[in-house]
Formats: sequence, C-alpha cells, structure tokens
Amino acid sequence: MKLATYKNGSRDGELRLVSRDLSRCVAVTDIAPTLQAALDDWLDAAPRLKERYVELNSGSLAGVEAFDEARCHSPLPRAYQWADGSAYLNHVVLVRKARGAEVPESFYTDPLMYQGGSDAFLAPHAAIPLRDPAWGLDFEGEVGVITGDVPLGADVDVCARAIRLVLLVNDVTLRNLIPCELAKGFGFFQSKPATSFSPVAVTPDELGADWHGGKLHLPLLVDYNGKRFGEPNAGVEMQFSFPELIAHVAKTRELCAGSIVGSGTISNSDRRVGSACLAELRMIEIIDDGAAHTPFMQVGDTVRIEMSDAAGDSIFGAIEQKVVAHE
Repeated sequence: MKLATYKNGSRDGELRLVSRDLSRCVAVTDIAPTLQAALDDWLDAAPRLKERYVELNSGSLAGVEAFDEARCHSPLPRAYQWADGSAYLNHVVLVRKARGAEVPESFYTDPLMYQGGSDAFLAPHAAIPLRDPAWGLDFEGEVGVITGDVPLGADVDVCARAIRLVLLVNDVTLRNLIPCELAKGFGFFQSKPATSFSPVAVTPDELGADWHGGKLHLPLLVDYNGKRFGEPNAGVEMQFSFPELIAHVAKTRELCAGSIVGSGTISNSDRRVGSACLAELRMIEIIDDGAAHTPFMQVGDTVRIEMSDAAGDSIFGAIEQKVVAHE
C-alpha cells in the first residue's frame, strides 16, 4: 500500500490511499481518520486499507481524485518518536578522517543514534526556514521506517515484523552548531531543526525484491539547485539493517506505534555516485585539498530527494524544498 496525509487544517491531517503510480488518491477516513489512527489499530485497519488499495489501482473505486503532492504533509505530521541512526560507516569514516581521527571499533558493532524532535515536521514541499546562514544549513538524504508497537528488549526478528511503512527523509542539520553541542557531551539539540519526510509512505511488500535483509536496495536521487548531486545506493554498505536499528532503540525502552527510525545519511565509498549531504562533499574536499570549498545552503537554494523503481517511476514522491529567510 501507499499512504499519504493531506493537509486539512488540523495538526494530523487526513489519511489518503495513493495509487501505485502516484497518479490518484482517495480519502479513507471511514477506516482511519489519520495515519496514526491506522497504526494504532493496524491489525484491523491494514486488511481493510489493502482491500481498498486493490480497488483504487483497478480503477473500480468511487471518490477518486488526482494525487497532489503539494497538498501533502509528512505521512505523520508529528510522531511519538523520531530516532535517527548512522548506519552508513563510510559517512562516519570520511567525517573522522577529515579531522584526523580514527573510527572506534565499537562503531562497527553498536549503532550511533540520536533522538530528534518529533512534535512538528516540515511538509515535503515546505520551505526550510533559515535564521542565520552562519549556522551551516545542510540537507541529509535518508531512508526511514515507521514501526508498530515494539516491546522493550525486542530482538531483531520481532523488530523486523514491527516495520509497517518505509519512507524517505531529509534530516535537516545546522552543521556549524554541532561542534559546540557535542563538546558539552550531551548530544544534538539546536543543530537538528525540523525534519522532512516524503509525501508517501509505503508498506515493505510494495517494494518487492528491492526490500530484503531489512534494507532498501535502490539509489537515492538527490538534486541540489536543479543538478544531480548524488545517487548513493541505500542498500550498499549499510552496516546496520533497520531491524537492528530498531532493536538498538528497544534495548532500554518500548517503541509506540508511529515511531520513526532513520538510517542516517546514505553514503557509498564509490565517489562516482556522489553524496546525500553537503558535509560529506566538504569532508572529501578537506581530505583531497586540505580545505572545504563547497558552501552550506543559502537562502534561495533548493534540494530534491526522491527514489525510483527499476522502471524509473517515483516510489515515494519527492521531498522538494527551498531555503527561505526566517522572518
């Protein structure tokens, strides 16, 4: 299934089913008014949504309209939890190498994870507000999953079965605020403003053979200011699968249905595929040239994050955002 949330003036929007080709959608508020409501009652709601989804794709359903990404909020406009990992060690290696540091051995066996703000996300086509260009605004292209309820101490197999939906992420970051925050020894906070997610979230079965081993094996297409910036494969060099990331979170806490877990910036060691964030390119410049040349995002810059299937069709719709001065 493919699910989206249309803006309707409320905080949590209105749940919509979206056709496989992203051309049509239909309201399904009689089954669940919001995506969170569907996740809370997944065992009952999912089969009913699936039946309606089949009808939508067959063309036999009434009340269908053209799907408009611009009307979408994030699939979950707010969530009970947003935890982001760093599963692509090539990204970590480059950051460490640029400052002359080694990657600790524990990074290969124990995922990095931070707790992000989840009370309000940016819509996928919403502008990114920037208060101060000196803060070093960056995009980060990722894949994420939305879970059902996950019990405390759940193992990897239980966590794999708890994955309900897959979506794309722009984990907006203020790079120049990070060093001072980390120096305090208490992690990210101000350096991680509101995150954005793709217009559409899809069930893993919708991804077919491209979803296996708890990973999505497709390139993430990142365009910056209208030009291809990178297309790293999300299934390549992902040190920790999504079930492993979820199990890491569940080590000391339960996850409530509607929790979102991110992969971290997608990164491949093959430089020919480009990058999914500006910081990585800057690290490569430091390693190669001794200094970074690429500036961080400025007012007027744009980013587009999308993923296509083997036929070249968009799977999740696009995160498409422009930087604007915060008033």
